[in-house]
Amino acid sequence: MADITRRLGWRHLRGAPTAHIRHHRSGALVHDGTGLSFWFRPLTAALSEVPVDDRELAMTFHARTSDFQDVSVQATVTYRIADPAVAAARLDFSIDPDTGAWRGTPLDQLGTLLTETAQQHALDVLARTPLAAALVDGVAAVRERVAAGLGAEPRLPATGIEVVAVRVMALRPEPEVERALRTPAREQIQQEADRATYERRAVAVERERTIAENELASRIELARREEQLVEQRGTNARREAEEQAAADAVRAEAEAARSVKLAEAEAARSVKLAEAEATRSVGLAEAEAARTLKLAEAEAARSRQLARAEAEAAREVGEARAQAQAAWLRVHTEAGVDGTTTLQALTATRLAENLPRIDSVTVSPDVLTGLLAKLGGDAEGAR
Repeated sequence: MADITRRLGWRHLRGAPTAHIRHHRSGALVHDGTGLSFWFRPLTAALSEVPVDDRELAMTFHARTSDFQDVSVQATVTYRIADPAVAAARLDFSIDPDTGAWRGTPLDQLGTLLTETAQQHALDVLARTPLAAALVDGVAAVRERVAAGLGAEPRLPATGIEVVAVRVMALRPEPEVERALRTPAREQIQQEADRATYERRAVAVERERTIAENELASRIELARREEQLVEQRGTNARREAEEQAAADAVRAEAEAARSVKLAEAEAARSVKLAEAEATRSVGLAEAEAARTLKLAEAEAARSRQLARAEAEAAREVGEARAQAQAAWLRVHTEAGVDGTTTLQALTATRLAENLPRIDSVTVSPDVLTGLLAKLGGDAEGAR
């Protein structure tokens, strides 16, 4: 579609390289060509845009073969407008001066013309061809017939159309017929598969038989070798038992000899230990007796010294006490104290010496009051 812009009552058209523009003004051709760009007035201009590029037209239609079977044909026709002036004169390629859009549907008209022409030639060739041949060679036959028919069609050059190529992609029957046609091939393929399966099974059975025979021969050979192995194991076991018995006998003799030697050595060591222990016990007993004797003599000497010291101390203490008592009596006698009072005082002194020691004396207020009152009464009596 051409690109049209507005400027103060004027219009500017810019075409594409693949579009042929024809500009008529007042019935006269002013611009004619591809990729044009020009100014025009919309009230006096008549514009046509004809595409000149290659276009693809896909078509699908149904046909009937000579054996009255429906088939569907899928084809594509490539065409181009070789003469834009003729095409613009035969078809309505005029565009709106304001929007640049086609006023009609020229491409649809071209599509209808090409589709009907191609379908006519395809139907003609398929109507004389059976279904089986159509499915085998129908694609090439239809393509050649349609290409030849379109090339020979007089309306196409008269409209300025040139057919570039024709392609037929598929020619297929109805689904039920297609499944029915596939059945023999499927059956044949299935038969081939079954035959291959049977052959494979026969080969497998033969191989299994060969394998079973090989296994049986292997078992027989294995049993024979196992018998030889058992015999060899028995021989080896007997030989091992004999060797073990001889080794045990040698070991027992060596152990007995070693035990005898150990017993003799242990007895000699025990005798030596007993003698040494006896010698040590005698020495210890003699040393202990000597030490005990020395301790007894030292203890006796110490006891005698202590007895003499205690006797000497008692004698000295008695002499000192006798001297002190004599002095004490002499003092009392010289002081005029009678003998009875002196004896009482002496008795009190002896008694006080034999009384237990008094560390502290607790005097209650009542006792203290009574003592003070007694002392006061004694003082008044003395007055």
